[in-house]
Amino acid sequence: MCLQVLCSLCGWLSLYISFCRLNKHRSYEWSCRLVTFTHGVLSIGLSAYIGFIDGPWPFTHPGSPNTPLQVHVLCLTLGYFIFDLGWCVYFRSEGALMLAHHTLSILGIIMALVLGESGTEVNAVLFGSEITNPLLQMRWFLRETGHYHSFTGDVVDFLFVALFTGVRIGVGAHLLFCEMISPTPKWFVKVGGIAMYAVSWCFMFNIWRFAWKKSIKKYHAWRRRLSEERQLKHNGHLKTH
Repeated sequence: MCLQVLCSLCGWLSLYISFCRLNKHRSYEWSCRLVTFTHGVLSIGLSAYIGFIDGPWPFTHPGSPNTPLQVHVLCLTLGYFIFDLGWCVYFRSEGALMLAHHTLSILGIIMALVLGESGTEVNAVLFGSEITNPLLQMRWFLRETGHYHSFTGDVVDFLFVALFTGVRIGVGAHLLFCEMISPTPKWFVKVGGIAMYAVSWCFMFNIWRFAWKKSIKKYHAWRRRLSEERQLKHNGHLKTH
């Protein structure tokens, strides 16, 4: 497993270096977010296959022994999180909340790999955590390229908020409940689940605050357009400022 994690770390680092060379006119964060986007798409597909097809079902079998496929995916993801945490610390690009999320993710994956069990629910948490990641990166790329304030930007924001609320908060609460009432998982695994869900709620408060501010801005912009249209109908021309 250590060799798999090391190979994963080297693979993500090599991908980052390749993106840096291909995008010399872009910032280092641009290349890092490309790696993050790649990992997000890959981990969503793999964790979805494990949860919905390969099994076992995390809501009914928490704490079950890890399958070989679960081990491979967790090692792949652990290498990525080590790379990303190191990048964030080196460039000081993230706040305490994101660093706490990365640290808890690393500890949770290591715990599942060392114990040889609970990979089922850790994989489910991985799916729920990463399902909004590509949208988050798309939002950043749209902002960097000047296309954020558009219909596409609004769609990306809406899907991000809806998925985060529905999956990480809604489905996450049900998964945590199943974890807590099951006698199989270790007590410290349950504590880790509570900590991860608490971090999700911290993110949720920030996201709702952002969504509220953006909705208010959209409402005021709509009111201004409506006022200008009424003025046009009344005066025959728009009043310039």
